[in-house]
Amino acid sequence: MVRINPARCQNSRRLNAQGLSINTLCSDKRGDDRCPNDGPMIDDPTAAGIQKIKQSTKSMSTFESMDLFAPIKRALAEEKYETPTPIQAQTIPAAIEGQDILGCAQTGTGKTAAFALPILDFLGHEKPPLSSKHATALVLAPTRELAIQIGESFKVYGKHMRFRSALVYGGVGQAQQVKAMRTGVDVLIATPGRLLDLMQQGHISLANVEILVLDEADRMLDMGFMPALKKIIAELPKERQSLFFSATLPPKIRELSQELLFNPISVNVTPKTTSVQQIQQSVRIVPRGDKVALLSKTLKSQGVDQTIVFTRTKHGANALTRKLEKEGIAAVAIHGNKTQNARQKALDAFRRKKVTVLVATDVAARGIDIDGVSHVINFDMPNEPESYVHRIGRTGRAGAEGVAISYCMPDEREILHAVESLIGQKLTIENPEVKFVSGKPVATGGQTQSRGRSGNRRNNFKSSGFKKAKKAGHTGGPTAYAKDSGKRRHRSASA
Repeated sequence: MVRINPARCQNSRRLNAQGLSINTLCSDKRGDDRCPNDGPMIDDPTAAGIQKIKQSTKSMSTFESMDLFAPIKRALAEEKYETPTPIQAQTIPAAIEGQDILGCAQTGTGKTAAFALPILDFLGHEKPPLSSKHATALVLAPTRELAIQIGESFKVYGKHMRFRSALVYGGVGQAQQVKAMRTGVDVLIATPGRLLDLMQQGHISLANVEILVLDEADRMLDMGFMPALKKIIAELPKERQSLFFSATLPPKIRELSQELLFNPISVNVTPKTTSVQQIQQSVRIVPRGDKVALLSKTLKSQGVDQTIVFTRTKHGANALTRKLEKEGIAAVAIHGNKTQNARQKALDAFRRKKVTVLVATDVAARGIDIDGVSHVINFDMPNEPESYVHRIGRTGRAGAEGVAISYCMPDEREILHAVESLIGQKLTIENPEVKFVSGKPVATGGQTQSRGRSGNRRNNFKSSGFKKAKKAGHTGGPTAYAKDSGKRRHRSASA
């Protein structure tokens, strides 16, 4: 039996008035790659309390009906934001009450506001701004672009509040970032590598952090940030609220979430039975030597507007961009070797439709949050099946329809099958007359096609990741609430 201590809940008076005293008996049966949805084993007082929370969450049909700090509501109204997305409706009320959150959500679902609004609400109710030079809230993101966009969101939502945020990321000099920390900061938004560097240099202390957010945790794992993350987490106070967001829950991410979170409420708004419902997904079996010609033809087709094209490597992105430009297609590349300034200029040009094609690698594209992308084309199949989900999530955003086309080489059948296993559906092959074989692609009727340069190329992917995907299967189902319901509180959970 676990009793939540409401001592740190910013709305404890509100909760006490409602009679929400919640005890839960926890049973953890998770063993697969899905968001936990075990259901609480509860006594009567707990059942009543959890039912109140569920009913309260369902009633949050507008931002105005949420118990948010008034200046935040004013900013949302000015931005014409009226109705929360599913993850916002399910996360914000619980986060305001101090719950830890485990959110399974892809990009484009509105999860930035799902954690930004509760943080701003906490700052508005709980503390005078800039009472310390050390941050009260820490938001960790995998890429510079995503960190920048999160920072912009905080400025929009908190424009009528007195608070300061600071950005800490690599690829640029650290002097301005250090200066920002010295003048005082409430919200620190950072990538793990640069943050750890500045911590080790003595420029940043995490001693005052009360709210931790991990955004796109699975991508941090893919990018090799796990050692840095664990060092950062070790420096955080044990008494804190943690909000954890990931599009997928592979075993290492599940293990990390269990270390970080204390009786979390689980929110799953992106069941893996489908990647994004509005996205029309298809595959073409294409030898490497035929890819550029097919891509050029596709990009010049009617109805193909703003398009993101994914390649496996930085060199491949540069080479493909040059080839498209020779075909008269306005394209720009974005990848890790580009300077921050160059990457930002590329994104701005694409956002303003000065170029119609953005050629990107997986790592660089993680920070892209642009509406109006009509197509995503996987020029190269991803190294890991989870990357497919992240890639196609760049289109079909905000309820719009989108198209995702994957160019799969004849010797990449196993990669395709791993993707299908992860998302729980078979993808339509546009040219089924071409068969997968270990060597040349063979057309129905015995005719053979040129294999181009792909010939007998060995599959380039991480076999262990694909084996895990095959074993994991896929999940679906409604939003889940974890066993325990509580408030921002003192606790000594291991971190």
